Amino acid sequence: GEAFPVRVLVRHPMETGFRRDYDGKVIPLNIVDKLACTYGGREVFRAELGSGIAANPYLVFYVVAAESGELAVEWSDDRGQSGRVVANVKVE
Repeated sequence: GEAFPVRVLVRHPMETGFRRDYDGKVIPLNIVDKLACTYGGREVFRAELGSGIAANPYLVFYVVAAESGELAVEWSDDRGQSGRVVANVKVE
């Protein structure tokens, strides 16, 4: 029944669309726009991110451990790429 921290590091360049490459061309927008976490099949955290977040976003949030179950974090970016990681939480 205690809260525990969930730490998530998403490896992603998080391009704002404002930077330019060495040839002066605009580097297109490419950001993680959605991140969600489920625990035991229920959504426990959701975030909508914007261009103000740094590359490789790091998030920390807390979840209450009521029972053992699967903790899954999923993200997607504005180009349709996505990622998912799963951990099993054991409550004793």
